[in-house]
Amino acid sequence: MTFKHIISDIESLPPLSNTPFVIQQIYNCGSQNIDIIRLVKVIEDDAALTANILKMINAPVYKFSRKIASVAQAVTLFGTDEVYGLVLKYAIAEQLKADTEIFGVDNKKFNDICHLQSTLMMQWYSKVDVRHAQFMAPLALIMETGKLVLSKEVMKSSYIKQFSNGYKKTKNVAEFEHSLLGTTTYYLTATLFEYWKLEPLYVEILKGLDFETDPSPKVKSYIDSLDAVRVAINTKHILTPDSIEEACEIVDNMGLDREHFKKIALRIKEKYNQILVNRLIKKT
Repeated sequence: MTFKHIISDIESLPPLSNTPFVIQQIYNCGSQNIDIIRLVKVIEDDAALTANILKMINAPVYKFSRKIASVAQAVTLFGTDEVYGLVLKYAIAEQLKADTEIFGVDNKKFNDICHLQSTLMMQWYSKVDVRHAQFMAPLALIMETGKLVLSKEVMKSSYIKQFSNGYKKTKNVAEFEHSLLGTTTYYLTATLFEYWKLEPLYVEILKGLDFETDPSPKVKSYIDSLDAVRVAINTKHILTPDSIEEACEIVDNMGLDREHFKKIALRIKEKYNQILVNRLIKKT
């Protein structure tokens, strides 16, 4: 398994369904100028997409006080940017079905991680810069996509157990991935987004996460905020005391309020722990 081999497999993937690209065109005029009526209609014209967006939005991780019953209601309560992220997440999931057990989490927990990352980005950064938070929350939701690509490759190989054991033992996931591939799964996500012609700025941000780049101050702030979120919540640590503290160091280096970040992270952790308790109760 090599980076070149994985890229070859990425380039053999079919295109995303037409709906995400139609929606992306709606967003080309800027999220502040979106024709919401048209956006809702495009989503509602795809019955499977509509059902899955409503399913994702009504997941316990978002803790809405009442059931969201329509796309229009979802856009109003959730915002156009978050809905765009959910559209992309569904479209990507349709093309990349993979078992995430090799990363030490089942698919349900992996999905939780993605939604928690997006929630943390939105709730934390909204106080700093609302537009930044709205732009980055969808990316936080889908930035782990590269792990699905890697999982598919590993599952076809002869060293599934070796990879799984190595992943569990490593303390630095990026270094472990780089030792195997010469890159990281975030760079794979960027490559995949580039192949599918998704938001170019998302591609630039993801490529700058684990590799030296010379971004503009604005892009640097995007990269740093995404880094803080993925350190706090990832496949090895979901809002643990250590991962929150490590993320707070990044927040400090950004010149932002670490106590605000910590408060939001702990609040999300408390809500997520309650969700896990409720799931256990339902099983018994």
